[in-house]
Amino acid sequence: MTYDLKKQILEKAEQYFPEVQAIRQHIHANPELSFHETNTSAYVAEKLKALGITYQHGIAGTGVVALIAGKNPGKSCIALRADMDALPIMEANDVPYRSVNNGVMHACGHDVHTSCLLGAAHILNDLRDSFEGTVKLIFQPGEEKHPGGASIMIKEGVLEDPKPEAIFALHVYPHLPAGATGFRAGQYMASADEIYITIMGKGGHAALPHQTIDPIAISALVITGLQQIISRKGNPLIPSVLTFGKIAGGHATNVIPDKVEILGTFRTMDEEWRYEAHRWIKEFTEQTCAAYGAQALVEIPSGYPSLFNDPALTAKAEAWAKEYVGDANVHELDMRMAAEDFSFYTHHVPGCFFRIGTNKDGKEFITPVHNSHFDINEESMKTGMGMMAWCAVKSLQS
Repeated sequence: MTYDLKKQILEKAEQYFPEVQAIRQHIHANPELSFHETNTSAYVAEKLKALGITYQHGIAGTGVVALIAGKNPGKSCIALRADMDALPIMEANDVPYRSVNNGVMHACGHDVHTSCLLGAAHILNDLRDSFEGTVKLIFQPGEEKHPGGASIMIKEGVLEDPKPEAIFALHVYPHLPAGATGFRAGQYMASADEIYITIMGKGGHAALPHQTIDPIAISALVITGLQQIISRKGNPLIPSVLTFGKIAGGHATNVIPDKVEILGTFRTMDEEWRYEAHRWIKEFTEQTCAAYGAQALVEIPSGYPSLFNDPALTAKAEAWAKEYVGDANVHELDMRMAAEDFSFYTHHVPGCFFRIGTNKDGKEFITPVHNSHFDINEESMKTGMGMMAWCAVKSLQS
């Protein structure tokens, strides 16, 4: 039965590839920013309706959730998730499906993820008499923007009625060739919190610094000091990154400004140290500023938690991948300090976030994500849709 199902999924992935390719090119050409995926959401709903799949529309604003019931649908439930939003990037690719929305681009592959899930939906819908249980399809908005569409969908009940026993998601990976997959059990990706610091001093003439409270000089102490805080207070065995990406203050060479604004990000692999670091960042900044007569406003809104791939589930998925694409096409992934809001799901149910290779011969489609030239070898979507369907079926069998 397993061999027969694998053969059917492989054949159907091949059969539906032209359709999924067309879907991907349509979504790629019509990208929408986080929490504004109105047309993409409607397009997904239209495709599900055409397949006769039951769905709910408007969760977390533009999210779509669908159910595919197999035999004995109440026996168990497995969820598959794809994100739908694009990035504020001007596309530089000269392709027929180039973005028509000025300054907006699917530079992170979410068009691929959504298309693969629609392809998997088509396959699973065809095979619904071949498995027991229910597959929940989650088309999620806002992965690229705080607070993350996953957190909102969870609050609105996406993990209930029915509650999935496990959840899977894939992501494009230009470091591997099309046809390959990548897995990492346990801690895989970092948490990601934004840092907003405003240092309020007292402006004045640059030649009379003693009459001012110089927020620019103080900001230099804060930035360098915080790097010491993270490296000295944090366990060196716990990966941590503190990066400041923007500093703004002043407008002339001979004027000391009233305030400086600093924006940054803090990332780590440990949830306990994450919040301890928040406290240290806030206390050090406030105390340093106070020592020089300035005031500090520090805001660190909690972003995405660290992504933890359930070890048992990921071991199964890796074994299933070896059955589906062959041992040579299954790779172990390195830990990454990037973040993903799929992590919210993994803190509620066992999850597995895996990668599909998207380059061609290690020569084409190797541009990294979040780049204006990012694109994929579309053959990779055969693996993507097939693996999602295969993981769902194997999970319901186990």
